Amino acid sequence: MTLAGALALALAVTALGLAPFARIALPRPRAAHPDAGALGEAGWSRPLWQWEGVRAASAAALAALSVAVGVLPIVGLAVGAALPSFATRLRADDARRSARRARARLLRATEGAMRSGTALPEALRRACDGIDDALARRPFVAALRAFDLGGALDASLRDAARGDRDARARAALETVALGVAARLSTDRAAQLVAAVADRLAFDERLDEEVRSRTGGLRFQVLLLAAIVPCLAAYLSLTVPTLALTLGSPLGRTVLIPAAVVLELAGIVLSRRAVADVVR
Repeated sequence: MTLAGALALALAVTALGLAPFARIALPRPRAAHPDAGALGEAGWSRPLWQWEGVRAASAAALAALSVAVGVLPIVGLAVGAALPSFATRLRADDARRSARRARARLLRATEGAMRSGTALPEALRRACDGIDDALARRPFVAALRAFDLGGALDASLRDAARGDRDARARAALETVALGVAARLSTDRAAQLVAAVADRLAFDERLDEEVRSRTGGLRFQVLLLAAIVPCLAAYLSLTVPTLALTLGSPLGRTVLIPAAVVLELAGIVLSRRAVADVVR
């Protein structure tokens, strides 16, 4: 027992002495920023800490405005912190819709080049050079860059598909990758690219139809959201009891914050309903 204890003590002292020289790479959890994808699609190229600075400034400004009008500061903080993300996601949605239209044109140009006998990589490269939308050509450019560095084109297309946030772009890239992996001839590959472009164009026409049919309802939601605070301000001026109610602690801490939350929730849910259909 004494010998075993001495050996254990010696091993412990040795391990403690060698600990500073150990280089064990422990996996670190990587938490993605919730707005990183939307910021990239919206064209934000600055560091994320500057984006958080914009969010903090917005939250501080609305918190100060809340204190000035007698509303709970937490309401201003919450709305101010959410507004930059909401605006960024709106801009990212617009950029994604524009990229979908440009992506269909890119594949049409690729098909045209392949019909004339050009190989798929060169046809994609020429089509990307003719498209100005950076978001539309981003996955194809990344796949071609990996292919130029020696990677297989089908694997490069699949890797680019996994990095894209648009489900339709992922489906298009994976379909083209399947054609490359099947070693199709140029004519057959051109037919496959044409079929993918047709599907993207059909989805885009369906999106436009849904948005045109729901545009009136979404405008009514925005119009009601603008009318309600104007109506409340008018009634506060003409009905003294309503002004006293809204100016009381109940109005400042419950009624007005609840109205703001419901207004924002209605706008977000109306847009989300359409986005879920056209996704």
